Formats: sequence, structure tokens, C-alpha cells
Amino acid sequence: MVEAISYDWTAMDTSTKAVLAGQVEAAAKTAGLVVLSHEIGADFSGNPTTRFTLALLDDHAKTQVLELSDKFDFSKAELLAEVAVYLSEAAKRLKNPRPDVYLSLTGLPLSFGKFAWPFHLSTSGADTFLVHGEIRLEDGQESILHAKVAASMTVTFAEIVAAPEQPFAEGFIYNAVRKTMDQGQLELVKSGNRQPVPVTTRYYSRWQNKFSFNDTTEAQRQEFLAAKVYWLSGVLGNGAPVWLLDPRDAQYLNTTVAELRKTAEALASEGVIQLAGYWTQDGEFATPTEALMGHRAQYEVDMGEALAFIKPTFNEEMRGGHTNM
Repeated sequence: MVEAISYDWTAMDTSTKAVLAGQVEAAAKTAGLVVLSHEIGADFSGNPTTRFTLALLDDHAKTQVLELSDKFDFSKAELLAEVAVYLSEAAKRLKNPRPDVYLSLTGLPLSFGKFAWPFHLSTSGADTFLVHGEIRLEDGQESILHAKVAASMTVTFAEIVAAPEQPFAEGFIYNAVRKTMDQGQLELVKSGNRQPVPVTTRYYSRWQNKFSFNDTTEAQRQEFLAAKVYWLSGVLGNGAPVWLLDPRDAQYLNTTVAELRKTAEALASEGVIQLAGYWTQDGEFATPTEALMGHRAQYEVDMGEALAFIKPTFNEEMRGGHTNM
């Protein structure tokens, strides 16, 4: 068991905390967000963090938690630019009925939560950085299936990341979790231990300077976006519009936002989805058509097959002791 590290909250540098709060408030405002509150937290090792609760300027119903190391300073131009992108995408994502839900390529709607930022060094002696979190199956039936995960980033991979903080890593960590699920290496259970999600340089091309997760065809991307609208809007969102041009999905599918737009337009022309302006006027959001919602039985089958795929199987002869090992 890891011994907790204690520290004196009152001795913390209040001026440093004020600088961080000011930076977050300014960056959030630029992105169309507001800081509803901020509170003291602690990372895995007991070091102080600050947890900011963000919401849209004109809609406080849905929130986003941003947790940063208490002494983190992102005033440098390159860091500030990445934080600005992160917050602007968060503002779009908060317009979703369920901003915390992402779809896997195998068709599983998964919510991401309880991630404890920033990364911390492994306590097992391994030369890795870890972040813990949890994913849950969101099928509209209050499923209790979930997986506690420990995403491990190698030291080599860490050199790619600008800072071991939430805005710089959340996207590729979520995609690594989805990729690990696609490979059948994560199981959704009623209860269980934390499961590993390795994040290595195989997910990043130094030559192209970009992440790489799943090579997909246009047909696969159409199936993905249709399923995303079905689950996130039709099942979980009471028909509210869903953001289709999420850069995290583009990264996960090894495509571009421009290509996702073409895919969405193709689905709309075929009567599968209906593009909606919502907070934007350029068709980035969509709702399901009656035709799409009519495929409920097939989506239920697809989800069942995906759950069966990630469930471990055993060699019955080995179970019975019939082995030459």
C-alpha cells in the first residue's frame, strides 16, 4: 500500500494559486466558458492540485472538471496555445447532451470519469507515468458494467507530451482506452481490479508528428457517426443535437475533421441523420432521423457482440487440468 504524503495546506503559495486561477479564468472566457468554482485537490502522491469546474457562459447545466497541478504555469506561448485549443473543444463538447460519453469503434457507448490528473510516477518501480480513471457502459439502462483503468505512459512517450497535465493528455488517453477496448484487452465488469491501458510510441508517428489509433474506411466512419448519433442523441440525449466534428474522434479514426464533415454530409443526404445548427450555424451537430432510430434491434445486437468480444474466454481442457505445460 502506498503511504499517503501529507502537507500543510496553509503553507501553500497563495500567489501561485492566484496566478493559476487567473490563467484558467482568462483562457476559459476566451473559449466561451466560465469558471463556476475552484477548490483544492490532491494528486495520487498527495501533492496539491486545483480543481476547476467549468461551464458554458450561457448554460451552467453541464460542467467540465479541469484539474491541474497547483504550481502549473501555462503562460508560455506553446502551452497557452494547447490549453486554448483544449478549452475551445471542451466548449463544443459541453453542448452535447452527454459530454462525458464517447463511442468505441466496436459500438460501445462509454462514459469517462474519475480521472485523477496529473500523471504520477509508478510506485512499482516501473519507468512509467500513470493516470487512473474509470469508464462505464452507457446503454440507457443504468448498466453497472464498468472498468477501472490505469493508463501507463512510457518515459519515451512522455517526451512527446508538452506537460503531464490534463489538457495535454486527456484526448490521447481517452483514445488509448477506446483502442484497448477495441482490441478486447479491457473488460467491463460489475466489480474488479484496475486494468492496465498501455500508452506507447506505437500510438504516435514521429515522422508525421501525429497520433495514430485506427485506420478506418469511409464506410466505417459512416457506421461510427451513425452509431454515435443513435446512442448519444437518440438513446442518451432525448434527441438533443450531438457534435459530429470532434477532433478526438478524428484522431481516434485516423482521419481529419474535414473528412468527418464529408461523412456527416453523406449520412444527412441519405436520410440517416439530420444536421442541426444548435449553437453553430455550420452543421457540426446532428440528430437522428426516425429511420436511424428504427435500427434499435441491430444496435442492441452490435452492443451484445461487442460485450461478448471483450469477455475473457478459457480453454476448457486447460480449465480441467488437461495440459502439457
